[in-house]
Amino acid sequence: MGLLTLCLVAILAGHTTPAAIAQFGRLRQKRLGHALGFKNGNMPCANTIAGLLRKLDADHLDRIIGAWLEDRHPDGWEHLALDGKRLCGSRDGDVPGTHLLAAYAPQASAVLAQMTVEATTNEHKAALRLLDVLPSLGGTVVTADAMFTHADVCAKVVQKGGDYILYAKGNQSELRRDIETAFAAESGGFSPLGSGTVG
Repeated sequence: MGLLTLCLVAILAGHTTPAAIAQFGRLRQKRLGHALGFKNGNMPCANTIAGLLRKLDADHLDRIIGAWLEDRHPDGWEHLALDGKRLCGSRDGDVPGTHLLAAYAPQASAVLAQMTVEATTNEHKAALRLLDVLPSLGGTVVTADAMFTHADVCAKVVQKGGDYILYAKGNQSELRRDIETAFAAESGGFSPLGSGTVG
């Protein structure tokens, strides 16, 4: 546990490589080492930190952190945002960088869960897996960009008890037409497109 805590503290201070994390620890000497529970207060070397990070089950750690956050927010989440990003600096030559899809809770300023988007799939399919591992979404509004505007994603959010706000872009002409028709029927001619255009 001390190793992970050292990594967390060092990363928050801007040190993101095993060598930089080890140096961060050494510069703070035994006082921090004792506080983190290291025997004799001695800080780990870069190889020890790198070995830990290689063996770490990131998905399992995500589940632990998500459960910890959920325990501290028993009333659930008002809003979750789904978004995918490629990790900066994770590309290695011809090997593409690590692509993650995250469920972010703004009220906690925290990622509740995230999944790797494998090269053989896409964010849409990863979102279905991510929604499966999230707790109940009762009372939660899920937002995401137009990449996630698919019937199966919407159905999954509703199945988990949540609501959703998703974009309908110009290339989804049939969906946009259906939305405009539904609004017009329910509101006496009101169009969600207004006088301008929706991107």
